[in-house]
Amino acid sequence: RARLELETARRANDLNRMAELQYGRIPELEKRLNQASVTEPKEHHLLRNKVTDEEIAEVVSKWTGIPVSKMLEGERDKLLQMEQAIAQRVVGQKEAIAAVSNAIRRSRAGLSDPNRPNGSFLFLGPTGVGKTELCKALAEFLFDTEEAMVRIDMSEFMEKHSVAR
Repeated sequence: RARLELETARRANDLNRMAELQYGRIPELEKRLNQASVTEPKEHHLLRNKVTDEEIAEVVSKWTGIPVSKMLEGERDKLLQMEQAIAQRVVGQKEAIAAVSNAIRRSRAGLSDPNRPNGSFLFLGPTGVGKTELCKALAEFLFDTEEAMVRIDMSEFMEKHSVAR
């Protein structure tokens, strides 16, 4: 604003006002501005040139509902800990967990055909051995939600007379 007043005084040939603004008021205002910018902590600026990965993860976490810690965890580290994470939830299925984990690792490492799915698993066995729980734990581990799976319940086709459906 002081610079606009200086320009107005210059056009009006008001030399006293020009001198007052140019040599008195404007240098004083610039000095106060520099002091304010030096004394203000750098962390409290509203605008910055860089955004950190933690800030991006926090925003995406709010949008998607995925915890920030899971987002910042690397894919490689996550896949290496896959068996332990699933084994905490599914008990007594070590061979099944190992087979599923190895298949997922092969797929994510790029060792499988890209035109085929990441995995297609068929879990068989009597009631209560952990087939559905293994599927839910796998979906939770890979996609952060238990609903990220296709479940086909074949129990209604157990009797021979009901196969005609």
